[in-house]
Amino acid sequence: MVKEAYHKVMNCMEIDYKKIGLKVGLEIHRQLDTKHKLFCNCPTEPKEEGREIIFTRWLREAQSELGEVDPAAIFEAKKKKKIVYHGDDKSICLVEMDEEPPHDLNKEAIEIALSASLLMNSNPVDEIHVMRKIVIDGSNTTGFQRTCIIALGGWVEVAGKKIPIQTICLEEDAAKILEQRKGEVHYDLRRLGIPMIEVSTAPVIESPMEAYEVAYAIGRLLRATGKVKRGIGTVRQDLNISIRDGALIEIKGVQELDLIPKVIELEVARQLHLLKIKDELLKRNVTAEEIHSQPIVDVTEIFVNTSSKILKKKISEGCKVLALKLPRFSGLIGLEAAPGVRLGAEFSGRVRAWTDVEGIFHTDELPGHGITVEEVSSLYQKVNASNLDAIVIVAEEEYRAREALEYVRERAIEALHGVPSETRAAKPDGTTVYMRPRPGAARMYPETDLPPYPVRKEYIEWLRKNLPPTLEEVARRLVEKYNLSKQIVDELIDMEKVELFEKIINEIGLQPTIIASILTEHVKSLKREGVKIEELKDEHFIEFFRLLSKGVVAKEAAYDVLRWLSENPTKNILEAIEALGLRPVQMGEIEEKIVQLIELNREVVLKNPGKAVSIIMGELMKEYRGKIDGAKLYQMVSSKVYGQRT
Repeated sequence: MVKEAYHKVMNCMEIDYKKIGLKVGLEIHRQLDTKHKLFCNCPTEPKEEGREIIFTRWLREAQSELGEVDPAAIFEAKKKKKIVYHGDDKSICLVEMDEEPPHDLNKEAIEIALSASLLMNSNPVDEIHVMRKIVIDGSNTTGFQRTCIIALGGWVEVAGKKIPIQTICLEEDAAKILEQRKGEVHYDLRRLGIPMIEVSTAPVIESPMEAYEVAYAIGRLLRATGKVKRGIGTVRQDLNISIRDGALIEIKGVQELDLIPKVIELEVARQLHLLKIKDELLKRNVTAEEIHSQPIVDVTEIFVNTSSKILKKKISEGCKVLALKLPRFSGLIGLEAAPGVRLGAEFSGRVRAWTDVEGIFHTDELPGHGITVEEVSSLYQKVNASNLDAIVIVAEEEYRAREALEYVRERAIEALHGVPSETRAAKPDGTTVYMRPRPGAARMYPETDLPPYPVRKEYIEWLRKNLPPTLEEVARRLVEKYNLSKQIVDELIDMEKVELFEKIINEIGLQPTIIASILTEHVKSLKREGVKIEELKDEHFIEFFRLLSKGVVAKEAAYDVLRWLSENPTKNILEAIEALGLRPVQMGEIEEKIVQLIELNREVVLKNPGKAVSIIMGELMKEYRGKIDGAKLYQMVSSKVYGQRT
């Protein structure tokens, strides 16, 4: 199953990962399904929405206890963004607003994290010490995230190989970003403070496939606790990736498990591409001093009458068009090694992260975007460039355009050294974009508002004796108890539908195979079609099966009903049935229709009754699909057809 999922998302590149020295470490984050948040009594799943709360903050960098300032903090502080927080009084309190010290650590969260640690053969600490990790991007009102080590060491086994676990931590989840505007960012505080477990592996993973399998194995162990949240945003994977002669790159926020191999593939392609560019620049004798000495030139006059809509609009707003020559970079900025993997993307990503400038142009992509051959020729003359050189232009307010080109210059100089170490953000297509510099050791320091939390040996032994069954044990139980195939049981587990499946069995009592099939195959088919299955709640499924058991709806209607509900999540099953015209029909009507079809196909009925059944079923399903159980209809047709021959 793991290999099938891998090959679905991969268009495998021919890369010998051992030869290039690929090393990957994983950080798996998963929200815990606790009643309260980590440092207060606010619920993690409020039952109702409260009175809206909105307030504003500005965060700035500060020295650590060692007198150092974290580079990631400097990066965020430089943006000087206004931060607007949104919440409600049922989801947040003074702790989330940073108006009150944190309460004691959530004991339920500690127990779940310790149980997960034992499942991963890790060694719980004697005392839990809460630390502060500087984060001033606005995702926490305090300017730091609270985190604590729960256990050290341990391992998970994948394909006969033991993957070492370095640390298992318990931390508070961050606020959710709502939107970014020019000069300000908006966050939703409802997620802030939800307990989250973080499992970090040693960087011993040697291929994209192995990374997938390790993340899959850790995910199954966390789900075995029965106390992790489900759904979009409850799980995130961070990757630490390096290759020989490359750099250590931290990639944040890989949402989908299936995306992990593709992200690694594209990151490897990116680093190999940057190493080739470095070699080519050295062959061309490009030096840092030469790049550094290039002036930034005002070329606005060239584009006064341009056909480029972007440049025309900027100039009309009073902006300037500035240009920077990059000596002997021609052909290297636009060169693409894989989708989205270009030096030009590196330039624009750096500019967007450090400034408010949205984009750049470079001569590897010109003429284009409305910029003519004549304008490009004038541009080369203006900055005294040859056809071996490349030129980058930015249209913005003059000081901002100048700032943007200075970051292009900085990144161009870094290209001479290969791959800069940095933190990047994962995108849904598997590509990544520059996020910020990699943080340093100066970002972590002790939490002074909370005392250490002792972990008694007797408590650990009690947890060890009462560990939940692994998912392999759960699978064996489901196969034996409900006579299901191992494949469909694994799908129930991987789709996190086991609890829902057993709830429906116990409360409603339909055939296990029918319930399991709809919960897995139907949902997978909907997802493949791009349907927003995350809109489907457990209550939707429970209501469907309850009505199915009462004969109000047929099992054949499941696909259409679930699809409709994913588009109308606030509606119920009865409304879906009504909207789709799937009200069950009277048996008398169906019997009458069968008799009519038998008469129309009298000759086939007498000569080949099997074929007649197929023909009549085809006609009936056109009209009654989703309105009657298919097996029941087949039985009725067969009985009538074969009854005609006796």
